[in-house]
Amino acid sequence: MPDKSLSQIAAEQPYPDYMDWWPIGEAFLQFMADAICAEWLALPGNPGDLAPVREFVQTYIRIVYNREAREGLVNQFFNRENLHGVQSGEFDALSYGFFRAAFELVKKQVKDGGNSLEKERRLFTRRVGKRFFGSVHNKLQLALPQTLKTNDDFARLSDCLARLGTFLQEQGYLRDHFAFRFDVSTTHQGRRINQAGATFIAALNRNGAAYALYEMGYPVILPSAVYLYHTMGEAQHHSSRTIEELFALIGYQARETDDFDPTGYSSDMVVELWEISSR
Repeated sequence: MPDKSLSQIAAEQPYPDYMDWWPIGEAFLQFMADAICAEWLALPGNPGDLAPVREFVQTYIRIVYNREAREGLVNQFFNRENLHGVQSGEFDALSYGFFRAAFELVKKQVKDGGNSLEKERRLFTRRVGKRFFGSVHNKLQLALPQTLKTNDDFARLSDCLARLGTFLQEQGYLRDHFAFRFDVSTTHQGRRINQAGATFIAALNRNGAAYALYEMGYPVILPSAVYLYHTMGEAQHHSSRTIEELFALIGYQARETDDFDPTGYSSDMVVELWEISSR
């Protein structure tokens, strides 16, 4: 993927329907600040200097939203202080700033013979998602199934996903829509996929793999996800990595397909094709 500047990709792919900010819930912000900041600090070679993050956040808000960043925004997020006033565009910028700084640090640490840069950046997103889901799991007291073998297991999984989606909507991460569907009718890489939700468990146990569609309406980080994807080659995937961890705790590998590019979707309906497989 060719490198692009933030200014270039933001001009090519503006998001005018994100210019009017909406409030983000304090619980979500607390959990996300805990996850992002802890994993950013834990990166090898990170001196803990917030200056690069501040610069990324200030530049992002100026270019993308034509505003000036609120004074102390990064420090408040890092210190988990006064989070009740954070708005959607501010969290979008904070997510961009910390992940951009993290991806730059990862790039400096990648060695010959080790994991690829792409893999290390994705592992960072997974660690953030795992930590975030741990907080949400504790708050919602989700009754996860032990495995996915029966209709009862499927019902419990569906209930947990619905409750997680409600939390993400109520907290403002998704402005108006969440659905994780097991009825799949689509074409992927030239192959037709037709799966009824009622056959998901049977397909998973018979073939070792099955599918789902994750639908999002106005995910708050869509602008920065697109801009990070086109400038750094990886996006944050906050809610996707959260759901990935939910499946991992049940004993399954699950994630969006490798070729997913958030750019080509309208803000009110971003759709990821997911593959779920037994380990």
